[in-house]
Amino acid sequence: MVRATALLAGTLLSTAIQADQQRDPELREVIQRAISQAECFTDQYDSAVWYTLMEPRLRRSVRERDERMEILKQVYCETHRPGEARLPPGLVMAVMDVESRFDRWAVSSAGAVGLMQVMPFWPEQLGIRRYELIHIGPNIHMGCAILRYYLRYERNDVRKALARYNGSIGQRDYPDRVISQWTRWNGADDLGFPMAERRR
Repeated sequence: MVRATALLAGTLLSTAIQADQQRDPELREVIQRAISQAECFTDQYDSAVWYTLMEPRLRRSVRERDERMEILKQVYCETHRPGEARLPPGLVMAVMDVESRFDRWAVSSAGAVGLMQVMPFWPEQLGIRRYELIHIGPNIHMGCAILRYYLRYERNDVRKALARYNGSIGQRDYPDRVISQWTRWNGADDLGFPMAERRR
């Protein structure tokens, strides 16, 4: 009985830690900016390559064509946001794959919602409605802003940033799963970079 109680307490503590994973005060400004600057400026050739490479892969997880195209558009736009550090699009796709299997209705045991499993306190703090988290655009805006913030915080150490994103600091399982999935979504991560940078 004592052991069962201890295990339950440990599970509840772990869930509480996950629920707090995105409560960093500086994130509020970052996410607010991401939402307010949601316009997309893309290179026509690069965006065509992106859709051609990624759309067939996404069919396995998302049956509805319009939903697939909206996910791909939002990921491309967010990862190529002007004035911000680039995010590898394949990494964002891998995060969604592991977090929700591309199910925008997904809700975790800690209460995280949607494609990128964003915690539900964010909409409330930012003056938007909680149900927005099930919408593709707002969820990807917020999730990418959070991921970009943690990559900057961890000086582009992808494993550490992913662990922060997931609330599993010091554990390898989540970063390993995302990085493993990243290989499935590779092939377009250098889009939008000058040709000289692509050859490095």
